[in-house]
Amino acid sequence: MTTSLTIAREEWRQWRRSRLAMVSMIVFSILLVFTTVLTLIDAQEARHERLHQQEQAEQTFLDQPDRHPHRMVHYGHYVFRAPPALAIFDPGVDAVTGQSIFLEGHKQNSAMFADARAEARTGGFGALSPAKVYHFFLPLLIIALGHGVILREREARTLGPLLSQGVSGVRLYRGKLLALSVLIMILSLPALFSAFVASLSGESLLAGLVLYLGHLIYLFIWAGLALLVSVATRSRGVALGVLLAVWVLTVLVIPRIGVTSASAALPTEGKILTDMRMNDDLRKLGDGHNASDPAFAKLRADTLKKYGVERIEDLPVNYRGIVASAGEEKLTQTLNQYAEKRLTREAEQASHLSGYSWVSPYLAISGVSRNVAGTDLATHHRFLREAEALRYDFVQGLNKAHVEQLSYEADMNRNKGEEGWRRARVDAGNWQVLKDFRFTPDKAAIRVERALPKILALLLWFVALLGAGVYSARRLTP
Repeated sequence: MTTSLTIAREEWRQWRRSRLAMVSMIVFSILLVFTTVLTLIDAQEARHERLHQQEQAEQTFLDQPDRHPHRMVHYGHYVFRAPPALAIFDPGVDAVTGQSIFLEGHKQNSAMFADARAEARTGGFGALSPAKVYHFFLPLLIIALGHGVILREREARTLGPLLSQGVSGVRLYRGKLLALSVLIMILSLPALFSAFVASLSGESLLAGLVLYLGHLIYLFIWAGLALLVSVATRSRGVALGVLLAVWVLTVLVIPRIGVTSASAALPTEGKILTDMRMNDDLRKLGDGHNASDPAFAKLRADTLKKYGVERIEDLPVNYRGIVASAGEEKLTQTLNQYAEKRLTREAEQASHLSGYSWVSPYLAISGVSRNVAGTDLATHHRFLREAEALRYDFVQGLNKAHVEQLSYEADMNRNKGEEGWRRARVDAGNWQVLKDFRFTPDKAAIRVERALPKILALLLWFVALLGAGVYSARRLTP
């Protein structure tokens, strides 16, 4: 072990002497610290702002005066997805999927896109999160410093004397790996800091620990690869070229192939065509605003039979509200069918892309990072489903008030002057049907379970490269 420490210390001495190495370390460290602090501030500000907006939206809805209940159905309500605690490290899909939805009757609106203000305020740096720095750029630093750790001994003709003095190839490999390990541990401090800050905000220690360890393994994969190439090649130029080619292939090319493959293997129908099909289906359901629509003839007959009357005017409840409620139920079922079909296809495409994690550590760590941070596509889909459930509940709650608390006569005469409008209102206490909405990510154990296949892919890469490196080191010759 003493020999390994000596080799590692000597490697660090070499790096300190190299201006290129020192400048690279300083630049990447500044980049890492800058993005960590900036993302931390931005995510916490966004969380505070969205929670505040959620409270305001709920209070604004509840503060509405007495109205016709169907006016409140169209008045609508906003829900917001506050970023989870670990979004300070990896904002994930939040920037492209949007985080707020306007909920209203008869519609399923899309999530709105993220605020572009953050991008403008930071000159585009807002999109550069600590996760992206770890996934994209730190491998380049490890390549720059690690590709020559063994080759330098060979080029300086010190490898032969070292081996002849009893320093085995494995010991040399271990010492160089130790030097790179110290570098990696220093570089991992911002990730550890993010996990610690997230835990102070209520995040599970398990999630923070898995996120941190996942990125450690990822960086060690690149260290193992750099060492393996440094052992197996005899020229720095060749080593650097091989490592950069691997970086381009695994970080840029394979993910692009994966996305294209997912789109080709699991195509999605265009939005315009989908909307046309959906609107055709919705038209067949009838108009929930029109109690005389033939589509509700059976409902009318069943309702009259249920209450034993001949005319809807004689019903003890408001038939227009019954039609509105039945129309909303059928409409929501159809909208959900289309929505679930789209979400399922998106999940299948994401799963298809995740399959490429076995050949690209970048895809594996990206998936682990988003899964564990709770900023992945699955979490966004759950937000959409929970928002839709809230929309349906409060719309049907208002329809229930329409049925039970507003007479059919007052409803039909609502357009006959001010008195007609006054009589066609229900008490504002009915707006209490709106439930509080606070979206939180899944429990840490569920998020980690979702990331498990990608964690296994990272471990496989790590073990394979470590094993190949040790095997090559045993056969090391001057």
